[in-house]
Order: sequence, then C-alpha cells, then structure tokens
Amino acid sequence: MGITFRKETFRDDFTFRNSPEHIRRFPFPFHEDAYMYAVNIEPHVVGPKGSVLENLIDVDEHYVAEMQDRALVLAEDPLRCQSLPHMTLAGWDLLELLMEQQALGYPEHFTLTRDGDRWRWINRPLGIDDTFTFGDTSTLPYGPMEYITRQSQGDFCILDQRDGNLWMDAGMVTTQADWSLDFDIGMNFFEWHAPVPLAHEKGIFVRALKFLTNIQQGKPARRLNWTMTINPRLDTSPENYHKWGPDRATVTPENVGDKVHLRVELQSFWRLPRSNGIVFPIRCYLIKMDELVTQPKWARRLHRVIRDLPDELANYKGLTRYRSTLVEWLSKLDDGSPTSPGFGPD
Repeated sequence: MGITFRKETFRDDFTFRNSPEHIRRFPFPFHEDAYMYAVNIEPHVVGPKGSVLENLIDVDEHYVAEMQDRALVLAEDPLRCQSLPHMTLAGWDLLELLMEQQALGYPEHFTLTRDGDRWRWINRPLGIDDTFTFGDTSTLPYGPMEYITRQSQGDFCILDQRDGNLWMDAGMVTTQADWSLDFDIGMNFFEWHAPVPLAHEKGIFVRALKFLTNIQQGKPARRLNWTMTINPRLDTSPENYHKWGPDRATVTPENVGDKVHLRVELQSFWRLPRSNGIVFPIRCYLIKMDELVTQPKWARRLHRVIRDLPDELANYKGLTRYRSTLVEWLSKLDDGSPTSPGFGPD
C-alpha cells in the first residue's frame, strides 16, 4: 500500500499537520529525562516496521509538500544549493544512493532501471520520468546533486575528506535550523561547529571527527539532534531570520500547543564509493506540542528536559524567549510518575 501524501504548507498559513500514525512514528530524541551533548552516534541500520528507521532513507506523508517548499526556497535563493567544482563525482554518488534507497524502500512510488550507464528514473509522486546517462551532467536538467535532492526530503551536505579533516564542499540546504550553507561552504568540521556551546570543552567534536573520518562504505552511521521552532516552518535560515525570528515573541500560554514545535533532525553519515566523500543527510521532522502530548510519556519527559536544560544550551537553541511559558504549559501534563527507558511512546 502506498503513502497518502498530504497537501499542506510550511509558510504563510502553516497548514502542516501530522496524522495520528505519523505522531507515533515521530523520532522523539530523548531516551531519558535529561539532555546534554554527547557523541550519540550509532550504526545506521534498519529499525522497526512503522518507524522512521524502517528504511534507511525515509519517505513519508509530507514528501510532496516538502519538495514543493524546497522549490520555492530555491526560486527565492539559488545559493541554498552549491557544489564546488571538484565535487561533481560525489554528486553522482549521492544520486545513485538516493535513487537506490528510495526505489528499494518505496517501489510503488519510485522505480530505477539501469542498462549500463543508461538509467531511467521514475518518481510517481512528483510526476517525473527521466532517462539519462550516468556521469554525463548534460543529460540532466540540473547537476546530479541538485537533481536528486530536489526529490529527496531533508538537507544534504557532501563532505570532502582531506588533510585529516572534513570540508563542507557541496550541499542542498533549505530546511536548516539557523545555519547557512552559503556561509559554511568550504569550511572544515571544526569551523562550522564553532558556535556550539559546551561540546568543544568536552572534546565531543574531536571524537566525532575521528569516528566520521573512519566510516566505511556500506556501514553508515546516524545520530539525532533537536531544537524547537515556532510554527511549522522548514526554512529557518539566517538569510530569512527576519521572517521567523520575530515569531519567538508571539508565544503565549494560550497558543503554546499550536505554535511551539519540536524540531528533530535524523542525521546520517554515508561513505560514498567513487569520490570517497561523506554525505551527511539531515532529515527534519516537526511536531507541534498539541500532537506530541498525545503521548503521555513524551509530555512528561519533554517537560523535565526543557525545565532542566543548561541555560547555555537553551540560549543556543533559541528557547530563552518562550522557555518559561513552555515549561509552565508542559508542567500541567507531568504528574511526576516515572518514564520508561527508551525513545518510543508507551
């Protein structure tokens, strides 16, 4: 049975919603009642049926709407997609990876057929049926990275590995949590993580870089990251701060449940076969408080996490302006009872 894709928006009237089934599959990021930065990287293997990990590249009910929003962002700001000249081969690697994974996981929606270098790609949800020559950019309407990431949920950074470091030399970034590809393009791993508080002192990024530079082909890894967003806006970029920044001042006790969204990133890391680069998909999931608290365990746990979050992290994640309002609202849903271990709902 295929996915029923929702007609919805991530801007202006903000009609985005999660179905009840999608609420339960949301990748809640807290396995215990407290949070602190850690090297929370694990093998990216297939998870339980019905979860966001059922397939290694997840396609869900928001797919079509997210691709429509991406097209709008790119029309407004083409620099959200950039690739330095030496990264073209890595773009073809990424095209192959995403086509293979989407066709494998969702054959009713995507089909890839190959005859040597002659490939045919069918994307039924977006009405695409293209035949092209793998490795020949002139046979596609865009470069290979842009072509396939206009058809794939989440952001994608392609990292070139050299001189013992990772360099962000290509990417498609339209759903980011307040960082800029145009600013970070060409930076190394430590440079683009420079703004993160507390983690540097703990040596987290040194250990993370060591892990990532040793990732092997066919053995991807993953981690979860999180922040919060006011309104279900995918494009919370620095370039558009004037559009979304003021939203933080609009939270009231009456609208917390509708306006405040937990924003979770499922980040995975894949070694690419020809270029030896690493692709870093950053898949964004949104859930409003009214939806999240339908799962009582999550309501109790989120209250405790946000209440006890170190001030430096709360400020870095942009929560300070409305944190007390959110904590007070969540406290009414926390009876103090224990929460079961693990991420999933009870």
